[in-house]
Amino acid sequence: METNEESFDPNASHWYAVQVASGCEKRVKTNLEQRVQTMDVAERIVQVEIPQTPAVKIRKDGSRQNSEEKVFPGYVLIRMVMDDETWQVVKNTPNVINFVGAEQKRRYGRGRGHVKPMPLGAAEVERIFKRAQEQKPVIKIDMATGDKILVLSGPFKDFEGEVIEVSPERSKLKALLSIFGRDTPVELEFNQVQKQS
Repeated sequence: METNEESFDPNASHWYAVQVASGCEKRVKTNLEQRVQTMDVAERIVQVEIPQTPAVKIRKDGSRQNSEEKVFPGYVLIRMVMDDETWQVVKNTPNVINFVGAEQKRRYGRGRGHVKPMPLGAAEVERIFKRAQEQKPVIKIDMATGDKILVLSGPFKDFEGEVIEVSPERSKLKALLSIFGRDTPVELEFNQVQKQS
């Protein structure tokens, strides 16, 4: 009888998600890769990844800086063969909080049980990495509604205004500019404006 469930081979490597301290993903990846070598488990902890998408940060002066945006902040993906030793190597890496999995309650006493690591399905892993590769660069800008701006280029060059809407997915914002003594909403590209301090 066939099922749609993937057959689970305990001796094969699978992808696991590991929750880590916020902002420590790269540090955990580096530390874990070093620990894998020193603890001699490289054939069982095969790969450590932080799925990322391209991002473009627009600085206050309007210049663009290419960077990377984490798909799942606070998580690292690890392809490994799960056994007591590899579990310990990962779990005891600084800034690792826990594996993502099913929490098992304690039979007696108080407190939380332990988490049984659950491998990610092949389709889920494929979707995560595909999403990271296909995503268009995310535009990050240090501007919000209410910020004062100066227009650097275009027909409204040297006009000052106030941001009323920010659309990062379109790399545009709307600002109220005083044109002929009246506040007029104008749509501008991120790179056409500079935030006033």
